[in-house]
Amino acid sequence: MNPKTLIIIGISAVLAACAAGKSGDVYTRDQVRQVQTYRIGYIEGVREIRIEGTKTPIGTAAGAVVGGVAGSSVGNGKTGQIGAVVGAVVGGMVGAATEEGITRENGFEFDIRMEDGSYISVVQAKAVKDETFAVGDRVRIINSAGVVRVAH
Repeated sequence: MNPKTLIIIGISAVLAACAAGKSGDVYTRDQVRQVQTYRIGYIEGVREIRIEGTKTPIGTAAGAVVGGVAGSSVGNGKTGQIGAVVGAVVGGMVGAATEEGITRENGFEFDIRMEDGSYISVVQAKAVKDETFAVGDRVRIINSAGVVRVAH
């Protein structure tokens, strides 16, 4: 396998690992052993949605490096320098788009009627394990320092 392909695979793996989970079954380290409150509600509506991926400088920078290296191999002297610059710009754009695509997630938008009669809407990513939600389900709305999740 050529070195450029290995670099691209490595960058893709790093970007995928950087993606933070936003499903109802993922907790940050800061949320562990913290008091959480919850209220009970009933699902009035549920719809599948897409959550856009992350847009950090990591994807752009990684793509620019790979593109610059690839572009510099086009020629010698000024041609190689121009190739490196063009490669870095194009690589940065491709890297940013790749990061966003790799970290994009499927999710749900829940319309929930709370026991007190009020309504809320919560968006969260689909869980890794197959968890289904349906209209009429009784659910817990868990709140921990402003992070809200829906769970059975």
